[in-house]
Amino acid sequence: MAARLAHITGSEHTALLGLGAYRPQRIVTNDEVAGPIDSSDEWIRTRSGIHTRRFATGSETVVTMATEAARGALRSAQVAAEQIDCVVLATSTWPLLTPAAAPQVATALGMGHPPAFDLAAGCAGFCHGLAVASDLIKGGTARHVVVIGVELLSATVNPADRATAFLFGDGAGAVVVGPANEPGIGPTVWGSDGTQHHAIRQDKNWVEFFAEFDERGADAVRPWLAMEGTAVFRWAAHSLKQVCLDAIGAAGLVPGDLEAMIPHQANGRIIEIMARELDLSPSCALAHDIEDSGNTSAASIPLAMEALLRKGDAKPGADALLVAFGAGLSWAAQVVKLPNWQ
Repeated sequence: MAARLAHITGSEHTALLGLGAYRPQRIVTNDEVAGPIDSSDEWIRTRSGIHTRRFATGSETVVTMATEAARGALRSAQVAAEQIDCVVLATSTWPLLTPAAAPQVATALGMGHPPAFDLAAGCAGFCHGLAVASDLIKGGTARHVVVIGVELLSATVNPADRATAFLFGDGAGAVVVGPANEPGIGPTVWGSDGTQHHAIRQDKNWVEFFAEFDERGADAVRPWLAMEGTAVFRWAAHSLKQVCLDAIGAAGLVPGDLEAMIPHQANGRIIEIMARELDLSPSCALAHDIEDSGNTSAASIPLAMEALLRKGDAKPGADALLVAFGAGLSWAAQVVKLPNWQ
């Protein structure tokens, strides 16, 4: 790694060179998740826009899903594993406090010994990772970076919680970021608001759980993901317009120039509201992967990007707005040129 770093010089511009995705094999219908929360397929579709989602089973883990997504990104970018100088893995569902998952992914891909680390910014994690990767390359610290968003949310959601049980799914998406002759990743507009930390959270910490376990034994209730859905909906639907406009403007564009918009797939109604408030061109493709994948948190943006390209709704090279928001509350947005996909 030291030898490679000695030859790296910064690049004025960066771009997404390739894209990969991994979707678990098991498809979970609304009928399957509706029973424990006394709901229905119609209620879930109306409230969220979700028809199905994917749940990992057996050998599908954060590491294996991330590895397969990154392998696809390397293939489509035509970049060899040994050319990767850093791995940034965004997730909220790696079950260990330490060590991080990213080094295991790098090893599984045969990358040698690049720096590799996990990044926690909730559903905005992938967009945060792009910002970090782009700046690493511009600064000369790396030449090629793999950015991964991966989640195993089915293991963190209480199946009896009416606020969350129907929303979330599992999966992974990854991109290779590298130097470019022209701008392919616009400036990132990002931020956080710690006063809203309670809106999306783990409902108790592990110290509290262990204390409860000491008192109650097997009756202790493990921590689960909790969300104040109405508060998040109102905040996201009406507070992110300026973030989007700032990111579009920073890229030297206006909303009508966008060829695609790929928002975090949190809720179908939020997606529609955000697109309407931006007054996009009628020809602008709008990602709706939430219908088939649910909310996959940090994996949401790259999975939705893959679906848009796979279905032919957008083409490589198109100008696309990425915008994500989640636990923290944290948010990030940037305009990118869509990458190659195979």
